[in-house]
Amino acid sequence: MFLKHLHLINFKNIELAQLDLCKGINCLIGSNGAGKTNLLDAIYYMSFCKSFFNPVDSQNIRHNQDFFVVQGTYHVNNEEEHIYCGVKNGVKKQFKRNKKEYDKLSDHIGLLPLVVISPQDERLIVEGSEQRRRYVDGVISQYDKTYLEQLINYNKIISQRNLYLKKLKVLNPSAHDMLDIWDYQMIELGKKIVQARTRFLEELKPVFLETYNFISGQKEEVEFVYKSHLKDKDFKSHLKNARERDMLLGYSTKGVHKDDVDFKIGAYPIKKMGSQGQKKTFLIALKLGQFKFLSKYKKKTPILLLDDIFDKLDTQRGDKLIELVGGDCFRQIFITDTQINRIQPILKKIKKESRIFMVDNGAFDLI
Repeated sequence: MFLKHLHLINFKNIELAQLDLCKGINCLIGSNGAGKTNLLDAIYYMSFCKSFFNPVDSQNIRHNQDFFVVQGTYHVNNEEEHIYCGVKNGVKKQFKRNKKEYDKLSDHIGLLPLVVISPQDERLIVEGSEQRRRYVDGVISQYDKTYLEQLINYNKIISQRNLYLKKLKVLNPSAHDMLDIWDYQMIELGKKIVQARTRFLEELKPVFLETYNFISGQKEEVEFVYKSHLKDKDFKSHLKNARERDMLLGYSTKGVHKDDVDFKIGAYPIKKMGSQGQKKTFLIALKLGQFKFLSKYKKKTPILLLDDIFDKLDTQRGDKLIELVGGDCFRQIFITDTQINRIQPILKKIKKESRIFMVDNGAFDLI
């Protein structure tokens, strides 16, 4: 699978762009703010129906314009796939596959598998559990439609339960009866969600460790640990015992919507103990593990987006990363960088078909 042609109108700082892309490595070179990352975000948009950086569609429209268009032509399983996304202020977003609009955007997720490695990934380490849950859920949803439906239904239940809790003044028998209904649904759906998350993380772990050790030269010991309320056999009682607190706070404090994944280095939180290079290596290993995982389950090779990938990596780790992505299991890759002198030697090492685009103020010139 690969993206053959990309057409953008009024997307972020890009007024108009039409790029013919190669199957191998497509490099975007330019200064910070030139539009390199915006182009990667447009590619992400076509896989996930939303921006990687800003989920508010209207805020991705170019300044002083009232719409944007993102279109792409893909080669998938020897057939062309045409993807269209149009966003206009005050109008429902249009998302089409081969000129047919989707009834539900969730039906599109997984068609065009993609993995992005970006400085934004640091949020997975430094921010709260929501970021890590969103990461896990995003990966599983690309290959398991049932999981995505279960997750959507679970979130609806939590929203309804929270709305009820905000209005609730006293925990009388009637209130307990209502909460019993929601708790039952939370537990039943939650069990399936925990099983899927556990299965994914267990399969991801050995690939993640292998990748981390390769890039780091086996200099550190790292791991991640999945934590969930539903792993407790008496979760039903915990839900009931938390009702008083839930009512006071106005939201549900227990459930899979509070799950977390602890990232560790040497048995300590990497957030506190890891260097910048170690954190970046951890995140790269996590995402490349995800890449191999999706390749296995989707029977397609995902597109790989590498945004500002060499920042905070020493030369040894950078060289190991290049050696890794130069392998046959990686096909179409997009790389952004500020220095063409750094990219050209890399392309010679990898020996894959490549194209270099110079980027300036939202314009792209093939060299």
